[in-house]
Amino acid sequence: MISILVSGGPVMIPIALCAVIATIIIFERIGFYGAIKKGEKDLLPRIRASIDKGHYDEAAAICDTVEGPVSRLMKTGIAYREYSEASIKEAVMNQANREIPRLERYLSTLGTIANISTLLGLLGTVTGNIQAFGVLGDMGTMGNPAVLAGAIAQALVTTASGLIVSIPAIIFYNYFIAEVNRMVTQMEASVSDLVLLLVAEKKKHEV
Repeated sequence: MISILVSGGPVMIPIALCAVIATIIIFERIGFYGAIKKGEKDLLPRIRASIDKGHYDEAAAICDTVEGPVSRLMKTGIAYREYSEASIKEAVMNQANREIPRLERYLSTLGTIANISTLLGLLGTVTGNIQAFGVLGDMGTMGNPAVLAGAIAQALVTTASGLIVSIPAIIFYNYFIAEVNRMVTQMEASVSDLVLLLVAEKKKHEV
């Protein structure tokens, strides 16, 4: 296996580097999104129960027990509960704007790797074909079979390696983008629910 990869030539070095970086990003993002979904599964009902009882400190403490964007939005909303509805929404949306980059972290890198891996494979194909035609040009139509085979191997190995890195990177990139979009939608829904709840509780105490 190692000998096959080595036969791909110098272009295999950046392809291998792309593979390592993509693998690290994929596992990091899977763990990151998985932890968010697990922690925030029953967050809103627990906070709602505390707010319904007027226990705002308890609701904020519940937010502190969960590491995730929705919990931080909830805590921001609770902290601004004494302000107007518009001020609460503005404060929470400002926090949401800080959360989205955390959700999208490393995804642009993964998308770039998905694109350049294919191009690097193509580059290896071109350089391998150049070598193959060079062998034929230097040594006639028969050429040196060993050198010719090495040049063809470089072309094929780099193409295959580029695709092997690129295809999973594209699949996971699209999956992660879908996860981010789902979480952003969930954040918007949770913010709306929280604002309505806080405003209702505020009006209840004012009566």
